Amino acid sequence: MKKAYIILPLLIIVLFIGFGLDADAQCAMCKAQLESADKAAKNTGINSGILYLMLFPYILIGAIAYMWYRSSQKNKEKGITVQ
Repeated sequence: MKKAYIILPLLIIVLFIGFGLDADAQCAMCKAQLESADKAAKNTGINSGILYLMLFPYILIGAIAYMWYRSSQKNKEKGITVQ
């Protein structure tokens, strides 16, 4: 029980220190785009890349949520309850 009192504050401190550090890493394509293009192309290319990378996780999460909802509706029609 006493270990939890020690581990939790240490974990919180480590997380806050980790979030405070600057991250200099970036993918090779982003680095190449930022180093070679002019200002307008940089903004368009990077923003398009971010939107592209964000799209698929949201589609997957939406599909899973829809399947879960559809399954729960079928179970309600059958009278099955999950507790």
